[in-house]
Amino acid sequence: MQVFSYLAVYFIVWWLTLFAVLPFGLKTQAEAEEVVLGTVASAPARFRGGRVVLITTCISAIVYALYILAMKSGYGLDAIPQLYPDFE
Repeated sequence: MQVFSYLAVYFIVWWLTLFAVLPFGLKTQAEAEEVVLGTVASAPARFRGGRVVLITTCISAIVYALYILAMKSGYGLDAIPQLYPDFE
């Protein structure tokens, strides 16, 4: 793969991981009983964007490394039909 392809795949992994990490440790304003006027009660009481980005980067780097390791060992997307027996 070219360098741009590696970066594109990592960006996709990072973006999907971001949406999986966002709800971790989230405390809403309703749970904190400090609803700010003009916001919904389900809004975060304290958003920690830096922490979310750091956790997302770490998790996505691990997932991406496992993906690269699988591709280098021959278990890429092209190998999926070879993993299952032929039932014809």
